Amino acid sequence: MTDSQENPVQTEKSAPADRAERGPFDASEANPVRPYIDIGGIKVLPREGLNLRLEVEEKTQRIVAVGLDYADSTLQVQPFAAPRSTGLWHETREQIRAQVAGQGGRVEEREGPFGPELLAEVREPAGTRVVRFVGVDGPRWFLRGVIGGAGASSPEAAERVEDLFRSLVVVRGASPMPPRDLIPLTMPVTPGS
Repeated sequence: MTDSQENPVQTEKSAPADRAERGPFDASEANPVRPYIDIGGIKVLPREGLNLRLEVEEKTQRIVAVGLDYADSTLQVQPFAAPRSTGLWHETREQIRAQVAGQGGRVEEREGPFGPELLAEVREPAGTRVVRFVGVDGPRWFLRGVIGGAGASSPEAAERVEDLFRSLVVVRGASPMPPRDLIPLTMPVTPGS
């Protein structure tokens, strides 16, 4: 493991060694018979107690994130285009760290089930909130997750929301896209509709 002070710009991919088998999955790795909810760049496996929200940018009416409420936790996910051979999570972590610190919050890096993650205390108008920033570099995509609620502090809830994150499928598509561009998200298409 290299120390980020010795190597400030890490470009290797950051993902669990078993990502292709246990997720998050690339569209080419997903089980084709599972009844996923299709949201364009992401497919979500429905489960009991899961609530899905789409976060829309007011000015453009573009869907910019998928919010999943599950196990007394929130999981916000965003899929981004990434280069074929390099990853975005190392650089993205540094940007998040600077942003949280710039807003008066605190952040600590630790090793999590997906590799390096950030545990942050972020300032909000109503006070502070603890969240975990997780990220996985896949083939030509990067999936970022923000875990809040019980999943940020309770090991049992964390395990359930981490399982939800692992079950996601990223649909990168074949169209050329600049790295760091949000993979388009669409209104959900439920199985059989």
